[in-house]
Amino acid sequence: MRLFGYPSSRFALLGREAVVIAIAALGGALFATLGMPAAWLSGSMLLSTIVSLIRPLPALRRPWFDSTMLFSGTILGSAATPEALAALARYPASLAVLLVGVAAIMLATGAYLRHVARWPWIDALLAAAPGALSTVLAIAQAKGANIGRISVVQLFRLLVLVAFLPSLMQATGTSAGAPAPVLTAVGPSTMLGLVMAGLLLGLSFERIGLAAPLMFGATFASAILHGSGLVEGSLPQPIQIAVQILLGSTMGGRIAHIPRKELRGLFPLAIGGFAVSMGVAFLFAWPAAWLADVPYASGMAAFAPGGLEAMAMLAFAMGLDTLYVGAHHLVRFVVIGLAMPLVLMRIKGEKPGS
Repeated sequence: MRLFGYPSSRFALLGREAVVIAIAALGGALFATLGMPAAWLSGSMLLSTIVSLIRPLPALRRPWFDSTMLFSGTILGSAATPEALAALARYPASLAVLLVGVAAIMLATGAYLRHVARWPWIDALLAAAPGALSTVLAIAQAKGANIGRISVVQLFRLLVLVAFLPSLMQATGTSAGAPAPVLTAVGPSTMLGLVMAGLLLGLSFERIGLAAPLMFGATFASAILHGSGLVEGSLPQPIQIAVQILLGSTMGGRIAHIPRKELRGLFPLAIGGFAVSMGVAFLFAWPAAWLADVPYASGMAAFAPGGLEAMAMLAFAMGLDTLYVGAHHLVRFVVIGLAMPLVLMRIKGEKPGS
């Protein structure tokens, strides 16, 4: 049967995908109403996971994922404002400690998952990557890694950070800082130019075999345009929310398709991985905060292995030095984005996601 020139099965598929997206949007809206940081991402992921565990939902098709990666990169690149880039020059010693800390977090947490859980190194290192969740998911998709269990470890860490880090920072003391700059929304023509620039660079990255090319292409194109001052502002808020909903839906659906027995076994590993990551991160945060002459609470937020958006929102809410926190998370995102594909290219001899 055909409707309006299209097979009815196509309309049925679109209808099922609309239900999946609507469920994710409901979870994000609930978290946003409760005032949770990173609400649209974590809320959509959590409700999608819960519903899928009750009754598995169909996965969104590849074009949805590719579009999400393209727009995610465009949004993330907008954080590279001239002010944020100028802040990098004020914290050279702290940023040097950050680079060592990122490597230490990944090696320690990756070794834990490798030797305790017996995961392949690809899965272990992707799960251990501190923050840059959307980047990790894009690389996992491109490398054929076990994106479900990687998401469990990553999202457990993010949700615990969001829930408990503010109390931990209050216990250590905070200082009032300048509010984070609010980016205005770009116009339709500028938005089109940003997305097309990211798409062209992403296709170029794809030709040279870089993992997650659309994500990295869009990120670097957007960062160059914003950092040079040619573009000011980010994508409109409704589009940012839609991107987070789609990403949360993807993550929730992947987790839900993990066998129940395996999923139950992942939670102890997620707790252990979280403890290792946080212990190493906060160990490096102390000398970094001392070298930069900022409160230790700011160092904790800057080194906490969570997403850039979530940590920036927490820093703003706690009155911390948002430029310090944002600059460190931006550098970490770029380092992970550049280093992970190169590191994973050298890991051979194992079947990813086994």
